[in-house]
Amino acid sequence: MLLVLVAFTIGSLALPLLVRAWGPRAFFGAAAVSFAAFLYTAALSPRVLAGDIPFESFTWIEPLDIALSMRMDTLSWVLALIVTGVGALVLLYCRWYFDGKEDLGQFAAVLLAFAGAMYGLVLTDDVVVLVMFWEVTSVLSYLLIGYYNRRAASRRAALQALLVTTLGGLVMLIGVVLVVVQSGTSSLSEILADPPVSPVMTAALVLLLVGALSKSAIFPFHFWLPGAMAAPTPVSAYLHAAAMVKAGIYLVAVLAPVFAENPAWHPIVIGLGGFTMLLGGWQALRETDLKRLLAYGTVSQLGFLMVVLGYGTQDAALAGLALLLSHALFKSALFLIVGIIDHQLSTRDLREISGLGRQAPVLATAAIVSIASMVGIIPTVGFVAKEGALAALLYEALGGSAWGLVALLAVVLGSVLTAAYGIRFVWGAFWTKRDIARVSWPAPSAGFASAPVVLAVLSLAAGFSAPLLDVAFARYADLAPAASPGVPTPEHPAYLSLWHGFEPALWISLGTIALGAVLFVFTARGVGRRRVLPFTAVDAYNGSLRMIERLSVLTTTLVQRGSLPVYVATIFLVLVAGEGTALLASSDWQADLDAFHTPVQLAVAPVMIAAGVIAVRARKRYTGVVLVSVTGLGMVVLFATSGAPDLALTQILVETVTLVAFALVLRRIPSRLGAHNGSSFAVGRAILAVLVGLTMAGVAIVATGARVDVPISLAFPGLAYEIGHGKNVVNVALVDLRGWDTMGELSVVVLAATGVASLVFVTNRSETLPQITAPIIQRAQRAVRRRTPLTEADVEGAPSRTAWLVGGQRVRPENRSILLEIVVRILFHSIIIVSLYLLFAGHNLPGGGFAAGLVAGMALVMRYIAGGRYELGAAAPTDAGRFLGIGMGIAVACAIIPLAFGVEPLTRAIFEAEIPVLGHIEFVTSTIFDVGVYLVVIGLVLDVLRSLGAEVDRQANAAVDSVAAREGVSGA
Repeated sequence: MLLVLVAFTIGSLALPLLVRAWGPRAFFGAAAVSFAAFLYTAALSPRVLAGDIPFESFTWIEPLDIALSMRMDTLSWVLALIVTGVGALVLLYCRWYFDGKEDLGQFAAVLLAFAGAMYGLVLTDDVVVLVMFWEVTSVLSYLLIGYYNRRAASRRAALQALLVTTLGGLVMLIGVVLVVVQSGTSSLSEILADPPVSPVMTAALVLLLVGALSKSAIFPFHFWLPGAMAAPTPVSAYLHAAAMVKAGIYLVAVLAPVFAENPAWHPIVIGLGGFTMLLGGWQALRETDLKRLLAYGTVSQLGFLMVVLGYGTQDAALAGLALLLSHALFKSALFLIVGIIDHQLSTRDLREISGLGRQAPVLATAAIVSIASMVGIIPTVGFVAKEGALAALLYEALGGSAWGLVALLAVVLGSVLTAAYGIRFVWGAFWTKRDIARVSWPAPSAGFASAPVVLAVLSLAAGFSAPLLDVAFARYADLAPAASPGVPTPEHPAYLSLWHGFEPALWISLGTIALGAVLFVFTARGVGRRRVLPFTAVDAYNGSLRMIERLSVLTTTLVQRGSLPVYVATIFLVLVAGEGTALLASSDWQADLDAFHTPVQLAVAPVMIAAGVIAVRARKRYTGVVLVSVTGLGMVVLFATSGAPDLALTQILVETVTLVAFALVLRRIPSRLGAHNGSSFAVGRAILAVLVGLTMAGVAIVATGARVDVPISLAFPGLAYEIGHGKNVVNVALVDLRGWDTMGELSVVVLAATGVASLVFVTNRSETLPQITAPIIQRAQRAVRRRTPLTEADVEGAPSRTAWLVGGQRVRPENRSILLEIVVRILFHSIIIVSLYLLFAGHNLPGGGFAAGLVAGMALVMRYIAGGRYELGAAAPTDAGRFLGIGMGIAVACAIIPLAFGVEPLTRAIFEAEIPVLGHIEFVTSTIFDVGVYLVVIGLVLDVLRSLGAEVDRQANAAVDSVAAREGVSGA
């Protein structure tokens, strides 16, 4: 069964290529995949019927006990046959429905992937995985419904279906979590075998039912299904008749035998299901579009299924499973027939179709058989199911069950409406109408019409095979109690048969058909001229969306004021309110404080405090930035004297790079604070700052004194040496012991670099960067090898002044410093070598990828400061995005490659060897991960320099040139 899921996955991935090569004929391949899954499921039938339930499991998330487990009991077997069998016919039908259309690759792939997702949904035995498949079907249905993405109606319908079903799925997820917590397992079979009983379980059951109701379009979620008719007809036939809408029915059918006696069950399932059957049936009589008529008929039939399968007795379960099969056959056939009519006539309006029955007798016969099964006319399987359902509910009603009486009345009245709109469909699609001209019917190909004909034939064949269905479905029915509480146990259990004699259920069924025919006669003309209610569920949905939009605009207006100080103040206020409340509410404060650890702290702390106070009083931006950096450098001293050289090294590098970044930004803004907008509410800001400081001090005091166990950090030195084969605990922890944390931090770094670039660059981050031609670089390299400065002969078109860097010739004379160029030329390569040393020595000595990357970044900073943006282009002639991408790719590869060897992600490998002269050497693969960190950090620094430095320079020069050009024109 797991291999079948793999086949669906591979098939959906290959379909876009097949469609590109074969066009619509690629649907033959998609149908073959689904049909192969049908044959495989059918091959397991003997085991299922014998009670030997096939079960496969693959552990997925072991700590949470979540597994990809597949279990095929009777109910899952029936649904799997429907999903794969009807899916194969629908995919075959697509071959002709989309004939001549292009851009079908994505559609075909998504439709086949949906079939695979539904196959997994009905077979999975893990409720958490079931939720995942549940949401996958919602997303895929969104793509299928919105296939005509250029039509506003299709986009709205797709979004509506996605929002409604996803909302129900999220509510259902909460219920699943509660069920797992209550039962202690995520296995569906184990939960049903020993169901927990508690008020929490009742609440969880209600949440699960919300998900089922939304998925199966039961009131009040029924409105999304008719709107989804904007999808292509094959999608409607498969998703909205045979597959997706059955997901909610399936969940109810799974839970009903065990939980139907819960006090919350019948009011929801019977009450809403019965009302939906009546509402959908009445609305179907008002429609003139054949597809929407079937859509509302589907809503009605889903209510019927919800009532019967959700009732929870053996007789109802047996009839409900037969009804589930019959609905899949007749409703998908009817949708496909409407698709053929629409394809051939370009209309689905029954007011424009007349005389089609005589011109398309085969299609009309298939439609009449399918409608007969829907209405419940012998000898179709629909008759068998309907009679069984009426008999089961009649017995419950006569036995004194109030909900049995409610269910019986709803089914009887709904069956009258079903007969009426069923006759209306046949009359509207195939009858000859006196006041409408006969249509000219271009006969479809035999392959195009084959799918609905096969489904209609199966409706007849299943009716004659009722005794076989009875044997096959009995194991599912036996899971339910024989009768509801308070109702006597039946003397003879019900069974499926084409003929039970002239029993009461037969007469009730015949009566509903007769009344339905009468109702059709009275409503054939003029029905649907006015609304029953002044609003519909769609109006409520649209009103809810408008209310959310207005609320969001109001919230945005109040919160997003366009003031950065307001945003920062809001964050700080929430911090003070939340953390301060938690601190004040606690009575278990335990302070473990020392005045100082080393005398250096007594010297450094006053300097840091003084720098912070003076920074607040500073009036120039650059002065403030420098003073803030003083506090950072004070932290460097504290780290260095506290035995943390790695942290000290990293801190000083970060402070330096940050200072450079600030300096680059400060070039484009006023030098003095308050030059354009002065600071306001200074007292309030000071109070907030003091409160934040006190809050953080309180958190630090409480956190350091609240430890009740030995810190795990004490074990890190041993773990670093024994597991990571390194002596530098900090670096080994970053790239090995806590590699996932570093992976997340790398992602943040990449996002930060991309964000900085996107704020500065107008289009592409590399389009506007200056490049120096290759010949110039080659001559510059020769000059470097000669250890001589660049001359006029080395740089084309250069002024006569000597340059020590390639980009020096492009710098304005007033901005150049020969001394700085000489120093940079001498030190650049040495700094790069130092960075490489820190990279590879960081496993045992202070350093590592992060510090080494910052050192290399500082070398690039020097090149830029000395030679400008052209020099930066020469120092790093590639795009910063490549550094970021390659570095992140290396880190991800270090996580994925171990999986191929059957070990956990980011597991290190150690290579040892004895080398002559060098002696014993070791290489740990986590060093490769560190290389990725190194490249990502270089990419970040390069992106900052190119964005805030080179690009800002270019924009400033462009602005100056533009002003000069305008003045020259005006002067002329």
